[in-house]
Amino acid sequence: HYYITNNLSMGRKRKKTNVVDASEIKKVSKNFVRGEGPDLKTIQDKKLKRELIVREKHNAQAIRAAAFNQLLLPEERGCLEADDGERTLKFKQTDIVKHVDIGSARKHFSLSLPHHGPYRCAYSRNGRKLLIGGGKGHIATFDWQSGQLGCEFHVKETVKDIAWLHNRDYIAVAQKKYAYIYDGQGTELHRLKNHVNPVHLEYLPYHWLLVSTGATGYLKYHDVSIGKLIVELKTRLGQPHSMTQNPWNAIVHLGHSNGTVTMWSPSMKEPLVKMLCHHGPVTALAIDNAGRHMVTCGLDKQMKVWDVRTYKESLSYYTHRPGSNLSISQTGLVAVTFGGQVQVWKDAFKTKQKAPYMTHLVEGATIEGLDFANFEDVLGLGHSKGFTSLLIPGAGEANYDALELNPFESKRQKQENEVKMLLNKIQPELITLDHGSIHQMKEEVEEKPLDSLNHKELILKFKMKGKNSAKRRFHRREKHIHDEKRQKVRTALEKVKNEKEGIPEEPRTMLDRFKYKEA
Repeated sequence: HYYITNNLSMGRKRKKTNVVDASEIKKVSKNFVRGEGPDLKTIQDKKLKRELIVREKHNAQAIRAAAFNQLLLPEERGCLEADDGERTLKFKQTDIVKHVDIGSARKHFSLSLPHHGPYRCAYSRNGRKLLIGGGKGHIATFDWQSGQLGCEFHVKETVKDIAWLHNRDYIAVAQKKYAYIYDGQGTELHRLKNHVNPVHLEYLPYHWLLVSTGATGYLKYHDVSIGKLIVELKTRLGQPHSMTQNPWNAIVHLGHSNGTVTMWSPSMKEPLVKMLCHHGPVTALAIDNAGRHMVTCGLDKQMKVWDVRTYKESLSYYTHRPGSNLSISQTGLVAVTFGGQVQVWKDAFKTKQKAPYMTHLVEGATIEGLDFANFEDVLGLGHSKGFTSLLIPGAGEANYDALELNPFESKRQKQENEVKMLLNKIQPELITLDHGSIHQMKEEVEEKPLDSLNHKELILKFKMKGKNSAKRRFHRREKHIHDEKRQKVRTALEKVKNEKEGIPEEPRTMLDRFKYKEA
């Protein structure tokens, strides 16, 4: 049995409460077992056997902990279930709003902003705040659940992309010429002159890095904690059409016009991986939170699912129009837009689905922004007419970790969290494809001193294969013969030239003037 100890008043003993039975733990743990372990009896290598025993012990502990946590989780995510003869994609937002509670129904709303679009949208990491940016310069932040406005201002310049920084008090905006950083009141704090003509923005929260790419074709990493440009990498593939980050290892993925997807790290000048994904420009990219699957859209009207661990294509879907935006929820729902229509696919990574999970059409508008809200069954759409919030059952994670992301954090908790994130900041040099290799130690070869080496070990032998063949010997002999003939001809020509010009063969001296000259 498993127990949880509760601290009572001073001087009293701790009371043990029976929470979960061991039989229930054993039953739930079967869902987390991934294959059978190795047969340790057949392994003769003692070192390998010892390592496998330790690894199997850790796996068993992880399985028991995962099963224990699942039984203690108070909430479960929901989903849409259709009756026989019906399909969930036929359900409209008006039908869903009628059958949900009042609090959930308020999360479906639309903002009519036809004069400053098209709009892009981005939810904060805890899913509480919403940031919208119009293409003509309108910027606004607000608490989308309570309707409380944070700030609203107009930059009077073209806005190409927006991004939240480490908390809800700082935002980054990619404008016509440079990238800018604003605070929660809309005050301009920094103008990043090194980020020229930015088109896409991404923020790496655990590294405090603002990443941008634009028309110049450079990928730039800016450390917002110290205000310095860390590195700028030349992609040599022109302006990228799309950009996203891998939440698992902070690798930046770029989609290019030649159909390739490149993966970048600030510690390498060349791309870590280069994949050919489409037969045309890659218009949209998205990666799930586990960092295992990547979804791409291209102008070839294909939506493909890739396994990032093997760099191979898993599934492929046909779209009647090229996809323009992609987003993946915490539970694995994939949203793709083309024109004014959005489709949401369920279980798109496991098996090939015949039809989407849900669809929605924004009439007379073109969708430019797409983002899921964390811990909420909400999908935000930014389009040419404003902003629309959709209800997508089963999109958000039902349980949250308050030490990691707390949707209900207070002002004091926000300040403490900011200090902790700064203290736990990860250096850019540690961004690698295999982040599991960071904790491993490098095996160094012990260098021997020269005095301890034998004379035979110091002799360097260079084997030149084919240097003494019959053909090589013949060419070397012919070369010597031709060199001798060439030298004789050169000497005879110089002698004839000197006779014509009257130059004596021997060098002249000061006493040559007294010599007898023949007539």
